[in-house]
Amino acid sequence: MDKKMTSGEIAKKVGVSQKTIRLYDEKGLLKPSEYSEGNYRLYDKEALLILENIIALKQIGFSLEEIRDNLINDSELNIVDSLNAQLKIMEEKKLEIERVIECIKGMLARTEGQPDWNTVAEIAKMIQKDQGADERHFYALKYTAEDKDWYERLFEYLDIDEDSNVLDLGCGFAKLWRNNWDRIPEGVKIDAVDVKGSWADNFAEFVPENTDKLSKGTTVNMHWDNVEEGEIWDKAGSYQYIIAHYLFDFIEDKESLLKNVVEHLAADGMFSCNYAEVKKEHFYWENMLEKAGVDTKFIKDIIDKKQAKHQEFIKLLEKYFDTIKSVKFSNSMRFDNADETFDKLCKCYPNNQKMIEDNKAKIMDMLAKEIEENGVIVVENDSEFFACRK
Repeated sequence: MDKKMTSGEIAKKVGVSQKTIRLYDEKGLLKPSEYSEGNYRLYDKEALLILENIIALKQIGFSLEEIRDNLINDSELNIVDSLNAQLKIMEEKKLEIERVIECIKGMLARTEGQPDWNTVAEIAKMIQKDQGADERHFYALKYTAEDKDWYERLFEYLDIDEDSNVLDLGCGFAKLWRNNWDRIPEGVKIDAVDVKGSWADNFAEFVPENTDKLSKGTTVNMHWDNVEEGEIWDKAGSYQYIIAHYLFDFIEDKESLLKNVVEHLAADGMFSCNYAEVKKEHFYWENMLEKAGVDTKFIKDIIDKKQAKHQEFIKLLEKYFDTIKSVKFSNSMRFDNADETFDKLCKCYPNNQKMIEDNKAKIMDMLAKEIEENGVIVVENDSEFFACRK
């Protein structure tokens, strides 16, 4: 007869603690083969194999509950589906870890290796916003319902003249320039400003590697500075175009920045910015959830708050500019299955996740019907920019 192992012996064989063995017993994962006369747990070779399987599945990220349901209780859940679901979770964790790594690198770069905790906290917030905006853009690219690249349309809206000076505040990864590199007119001088440790680090490497592809006389210069507190405004000249796209979410003193913009904007120049827009998507989801019989008060509250913020920003612009033209670009998204559409809804309202999850069955049923009727779901959306002139 095979020799039975105590909890200590089986734990030692696989490199875990006896406490872990007891936990697995309590969770219904690893029951003893029998008990000794002194009521000690005893385990056989089959139990050892189960324990090794548990540890292997934990290593690839399965929870104890998932292991119990799938491995121990022999759930009917498809193994491929289970592994694909786990793969998605681990890929998301990987991206999260990569974001944290970049965040820490950015903080060290911005503080020149001498951070204090308050500075670290503030920089972390800014980097996370920067990363979040970038993620949203790549997500939009994946599901876009538009025929033309977003940044090509944005570039065409600016309509930059030859031999003009351009100041790009908070340039970041600079897709506005990268995606239109060979379309920038001749003689244009671009001053791109951002802080070190942001996506602009990558753009700073891109520029010298691609300068030879620019139009005749066109130059792009990187400046490392904080647009609120730095010396950039002491050095800045006069510009026909000043751009602050996706910047005002990061700015504490918006009016102070606008004063600097007006001072350095040429008489015939244009200031392009965006902030506090009330996106069409909110009205789209409000209508869709009402169809599903879900309370949409939380969306109405969000719309009201955004509209108030939007009007406040317009009033601030009106203090400094005689002409303010609102330009809206469609950036709708196309989905061909209910799961991905539901995921989009959750991304749009992360603070209302529980309420959305509580109504998932009704929402999924409504989305499935929409796809059945139309073959696809187009989530209507738009983005607003302001073209401001003195």
